[in-house]
Amino acid sequence: MFDIKQIKEIIPHRYPFLLVDKILEVEEGKRAVGIKNVSANEEFFNGHFPDFPVMPGVLIVEALAQVGAFAMLKREENRGKLAFFTGIDNCRFKKQVYPGDQLHLEVEMVRFRGPMGKGKGIATVDGELACEVEIMFALIDQNK
Repeated sequence: MFDIKQIKEIIPHRYPFLLVDKILEVEEGKRAVGIKNVSANEEFFNGHFPDFPVMPGVLIVEALAQVGAFAMLKREENRGKLAFFTGIDNCRFKKQVYPGDQLHLEVEMVRFRGPMGKGKGIATVDGELACEVEIMFALIDQNK
């Protein structure tokens, strides 16, 4: 299990865009499982929507991407790299996510060749599917 301090040692995201609170499981380069506790104090709820706060779906996808990035960047040979989206396929939102919910985020890598990869992500709340997505990404060495 990895807490927020340990997560920040692996992925570069920071407040207000760090969307993972805990990593529960990781198989380096293969899969990871994380948690996002959705607080009523999230800044995005100020405008999405003021009288009916719902977590934006694209931020659920981003939270999944950050869990996937943790799995990839945890590998020693990938430390210090950045993970960039190269595509999103077959994204479906099945359940709205509200303040007080806990997102359970699972990402499994299905393909990785060179710096390019693809992962399948599933986000659930209380065991109910909230989002499923295929995420394509590239790992980029920021020092080159």
